[in-house]
Amino acid sequence: MTATEAVAPPAGAVDAPPPDADRAMRIGEVAALTGTTTRTIRYYEEIGLLSGGDTRALGKHRCYSQADVDRVHEIVRLKELLGLSLEQLSQLLEAETARAEIRRELHATADPRRQHELLLQSEGHIANQLALVRGRLAELTKLEADLSERAARVRARLAELGP
Repeated sequence: MTATEAVAPPAGAVDAPPPDADRAMRIGEVAALTGTTTRTIRYYEEIGLLSGGDTRALGKHRCYSQADVDRVHEIVRLKELLGLSLEQLSQLLEAETARAEIRRELHATADPRRQHELLLQSEGHIANQLALVRGRLAELTKLEADLSERAARVRARLAELGP
C-alpha cells in the first residue's frame, strides 16, 4: 500500500473529515493555522467571540479543536469583509451559533409545530444578521457616493484648468 492509498478516503465517502480533525491543538498552532497571534486568540476568548480553551485542566495548556480553528477563520473573514466592530461581530456570530443549534434541533424533531417555532427563531436571527450587513452596506454605499462626488469635483476643476 502506498502513502497516498493510506490517507485516501474510503470509496463513497463524502466530505469526510481528516483523520485528526478531533485532535486537541495548542494556542500557538491555532494562531499559525489562522494567521493570527496567540494574543488575538486570547482576546477573542476574553470578549466572548471564541469559547476555545475550555477543555483545559488545571495547570495545563489550553486545548482547541478544529471547530475553534474554523470559528477564528470566520471571525477574521467577517471582520475583514464587513469591517464590523467587535461588538457587531459578536452579535453576528452569536446569531450564527444560535442558528446552528436551531438547525441541529430542527433535524432532530419530527413535530411540525416545533419545526415551525424553530424556523421562526432562525428567521429572526437571520433578520438580525441582515440588519447588521445592510447597515454596513449602507455605510459603504454612502462612502462610495461621497468619493464619487469628490472625484467628479476634481475632474471638473481639472477641466476648468485645461490641459
